[in-house]
Amino acid sequence: MPDSAESDKVFVLIIYDIIENKKRVKLAKLPQGYGFRIQKSAFEAVITKKKYKKLLKELAPFGNAEDSVRVYKIIGKGQITNIGKPLENEQEEIILI
Repeated sequence: MPDSAESDKVFVLIIYDIIENKKRVKLAKLPQGYGFRIQKSAFEAVITKKKYKKLLKELAPFGNAEDSVRVYKIIGKGQITNIGKPLENEQEEIILI
């Protein structure tokens, strides 16, 4: 049976496509407080459900007709296959094969 702390966590993948440099730099700083960068415009994080809701609110102003931010919430025991360069900041909750 999972403990309550583990069941309160979600794995998220945040990706974005922002045209304006200033706005893109500002957005790129935001996910760093939650997880770590895996590519130039992609972040992974294992966060609580409460932080997930906060993250969505903080990201909302960045989306518009020209720009997009996508947040994928992965439920349960996800499996990640990394092909190529290994990640520098592996987290215990994430298993790389």
